[in-house]
Amino acid sequence: MEFVIGVLALLFVLFVTFGVIAAVRVTRAVQRGVERTGTQVRRTVEETTLRARSAQPGPVGELARRRLELRTTIDGTRRALESDISRDPSLQEALGLLDRLHEHARQLDGEMQLLMEREPDKARTAALLPEVRERVARIKESADSLRFAAQDRASRYDAEALGALREQIEIESGALRHWHSERSTAAREVEGAAEPQRRDVPPGIEKGRPQSAS
Repeated sequence: MEFVIGVLALLFVLFVTFGVIAAVRVTRAVQRGVERTGTQVRRTVEETTLRARSAQPGPVGELARRRLELRTTIDGTRRALESDISRDPSLQEALGLLDRLHEHARQLDGEMQLLMEREPDKARTAALLPEVRERVARIKESADSLRFAAQDRASRYDAEALGALREQIEIESGALRHWHSERSTAAREVEGAAEPQRRDVPPGIEKGRPQSAS
């Protein structure tokens, strides 16, 4: 009896433990989903605000346009790499480089945000614009280089796969057409079997009659 009670107690503890673990995992998943949704909402609001301010003339409008260009380039390159990484694991290293480049982009984006929102001296903002343009251009060039290389690699991979597939199709097509040559060979064998076999008859013997003595 004590053994049964012990087993039941152990099962109860296990059930409670598994229930707590499942509840914690569900809570964490919900929390991550809420955080991800909140981040997407904040990003959408920021980009909408930047698009509205990019229409303004002057340094503020240009800074808004540069921030949008930087985000668009980084996001486009990330999508291009992540879409092909499942079939080409070598892109993982390129994705790591993009993560490092993204850190520089975030830092520059923060600096431009400070110039837009907290710098009252418009002359100083205008004086810093050439440096900002150069840094944005360098980051964009590096991101574009990764994206273009990934696209060229994907195109080359597809071309090689298509070439190999065409070769296999040609081989299979030839094998499927092999029945024609087999049929011709069988016909020749049947015709050869129908001909009289005269090579075993000695010369001078006609229709079973012996050759006369000379």
